[in-house]
Amino acid sequence: MNYLGEKAKAEGMQLVYHPHMGTGVENLADIDRLMNGTDRENVKLLLDTARLYCAGVDRLKVTQTYVDRIEHVHLKNIPQAVLEESKETHRGFLDSIRPGIFTLPGDSEGAIEFQPILQELAKADYKGWLMVEAEQDPNTTNPLQDALTACSYLRKVTGL
Repeated sequence: MNYLGEKAKAEGMQLVYHPHMGTGVENLADIDRLMNGTDRENVKLLLDTARLYCAGVDRLKVTQTYVDRIEHVHLKNIPQAVLEESKETHRGFLDSIRPGIFTLPGDSEGAIEFQPILQELAKADYKGWLMVEAEQDPNTTNPLQDALTACSYLRKVTGL
């Protein structure tokens, strides 16, 4: 990672690592190992709220611990009931997407509290990307309405 981060910097880019379920960096111990074993200038972190939630990782703790290395954020929510059903039935990734394991900030069925995470980022004067990433089946939801719901919710919790 350090080598790749140096190469990216030399080309005017920034390496940002995305912890993801089913990969070598999934849980808090993995994230700690990655962050402690890499150069803070060359290897940054992508904070994906829903993927961390699925892995049982405290999103606020990760934000507080690594706020100076977070370069990109995926704001995505999880309906707890769908997560539990997916775990109980051992659904794979695609089979969990279809019934709606991921949803957007502002969804009343979502389990993630975004305001504390966003406050930590604001306190640190975060300047990176905030992406609403619902990963929903467009055949079962209205993408435009979802985008408007997420924007409205984020305006409310951030005051922007």
